Order: sequence, then structure tokens, then C-alpha cells
Amino acid sequence: MSESLPVRCPACRRSHRFTAPAYPCACGAPVAAPLDPDRVPAAVGHRSWREEWVTVRCGGCGTRGEWPQPELGCPCGTVLRIPVTGERAGAAAGEPRRPAVPTVPIRTARDAVTAAVLYLRRLGHDGIRRADQRPASGIGLAGRGVLAQLDPSARPATPRDVECLWLTAMTESATCLYFSLTGYTEEAVARADALDVPLFVLEPSGAARPENAPAVALDADAS
Repeated sequence: MSESLPVRCPACRRSHRFTAPAYPCACGAPVAAPLDPDRVPAAVGHRSWREEWVTVRCGGCGTRGEWPQPELGCPCGTVLRIPVTGERAGAAAGEPRRPAVPTVPIRTARDAVTAAVLYLRRLGHDGIRRADQRPASGIGLAGRGVLAQLDPSARPATPRDVECLWLTAMTESATCLYFSLTGYTEEAVARADALDVPLFVLEPSGAARPENAPAVALDADAS
């Protein structure tokens, strides 16, 4: 079971109960970062890749993996970094390292959202939330300077879907990318290539598979 501890926001003094998120290890066992009750959560200011990951040992197989640093978003707008016990990613090597992105097996639409958020974090986008403007279909996700659409439906995404995402991103001066569980029509891929919109398919394992040239380039930059 994931750990839980009380957390008080230093900005607005609200009290929260934070439960460490669990991610599946390759062996299938859930892995959650061990929270440190003796340290005070700090508001997130300047971000660096090194501070986004922690090293945690799987209790099932003993494998040490690198997982997202636990964070809590307060309704007042403050993001708190929750202290954990153990070694921080990159500390042993003395410099930041880019770990393999954790994945979540997709069984529900909620799992698909989690998988998309984890991939966006890998790309360097944090503070991902539901987009203020709901797309005509699917689920909108937004972060600073980025807009993503997740389509969990059983139909392939169409050119209109791609164009609507692109137009919304243009009005918000943001980059955009599209996640689909089913895939895209040939016309949608062609339109996305013309608009430079990266297209990804979320596989049942939770991995994001690039489906066009912009997505391949973006994925290579993040590796």
C-alpha cells in the first residue's frame, strides 16, 4: 500500500493528506517512493531534470528504478515537492541522467491519461492539468507552453481532430501533440505532417509510439 502523510501548504496553510502514487515495476509489483515525514515539503520554484526523479527500490524484485518525484498541487496554485527517503536520481553518477520513462498499463481512460502525463513529463513538461478549453472529442491536457489531446475512443483520429487541436494551440501560443489509443486515418497523418503536429499511439503497455515524422523527432530529442 502506498504511504500517506499530512502536508500543510506553506503559502495558504491548507492541510492536505498526500498519498504517494504507485507505479508498476517490470516485475508487476507496485512501487511507491518512501515519503520522509521528518522533512518539510517545499514549494517548487526553479526546476531541473535532476530534481524531477528519485531512485526507489522495488520491494518485490529488489530492482532500483527511477520514478517521478512526488508532488502535490494545492488549490491555491502552489506546487509542493514531497520529500522522500533514499537516493536521488543522478546522485551516484554526480550528474543528471535521463531515466527510462515509467509506463502504466492502460485498462481504463484514467490509465490513458496517466500514461500521457508521464510521457509529457519525460518531454520536460510539468504541472500538467486538464485543459481549460475542452476539445470537441477526447480529453485535453495542458501545461506551460504545451497542449495535448488524448483520444481514448475506438475510432481513428481524423484530420478535423488534428486541425482543431492545432488551431486551439495556435490561439494559446502553445506547442501541441496528439495521443490516440486507436490510431489515425491516413488523411489525419498527412494533415498532421503538414501542420507539424506530433502524433503518438498509446500502446496497451502505456508506452507512447511515434506515428509520424514530427513525433519521431520529438521522441528522439527526449531520449
